[in-house]
Amino acid sequence: MLNAYLDMIRIRFLMMLAYRVNYYSGIIIYALNIGAYYFLWKAIYGANETLGGMTVAQMTTYVAVSWMARAFYFNNLDREIANEIKDGSVAIQFIRPYNYIIVKMMQGFGEGLFRLLLFSTPGMVIVSFLFPVKLPTDPGVWGIFLLMLFMSFLINSQINIITGLFAFFLENNEGMMRMKRVAVDLFSGLVVPMSFFPGWAEGLLKLLPFQAITYLPGAVFTGKVAGSAVYEVLGVQVLWFVLLIVPLVVLWRGARTRLFVQGG
Repeated sequence: MLNAYLDMIRIRFLMMLAYRVNYYSGIIIYALNIGAYYFLWKAIYGANETLGGMTVAQMTTYVAVSWMARAFYFNNLDREIANEIKDGSVAIQFIRPYNYIIVKMMQGFGEGLFRLLLFSTPGMVIVSFLFPVKLPTDPGVWGIFLLMLFMSFLINSQINIITGLFAFFLENNEGMMRMKRVAVDLFSGLVVPMSFFPGWAEGLLKLLPFQAITYLPGAVFTGKVAGSAVYEVLGVQVLWFVLLIVPLVVLWRGARTRLFVQGG
């Protein structure tokens, strides 16, 4: 069975490889995004050396690595699941000898590996030449960051799968998917780092899983979080991964008793 799940990763990777030109052009789009945010934050900082506990150099690096990390952990599993529920093809998954949720995670991971190797890595190299990005020199920081990036993928995929499974109960969860995407980009720290929010808002966001997707890995990569605190933020990611398993399992079990086909 393990080989079957590994094949799901390989098949999705090869599917993405067939349309790789789209992702090469995406590098240019992400570079433009990073450039826009770089000049925006540079103007916001003005003569200030530090804002929100981050220097201009740290902010530049944070913006670059956050957007390139997004290319890895981002996926459309919620939309895939919702579409399979709407057209009834999810019923076929119920009778196949594998776990539907794990299959979706493996497919998302295959897509993420493609983006990491052919999008994020070359994109980060290009961006490093265009903007004053300071990459860590400590191999340990890179190792922890890659581990946290993998956890970001798991947590984001869990949220996407949970959102997609709501199609069993709402029939049309398009609005929820759009709301989820905005919430992840905004509250994860991709658009604005959490340390720039007011104290009460930052405290509230720490009670949500979104910070574990972008802000915490970015803070470690830029050196804003260092020393023993690195393992604390990694523990936060692990905690959210475990906690999100609960609603995922509950929704999946409830969904299996509510399957109906809207057409197709």
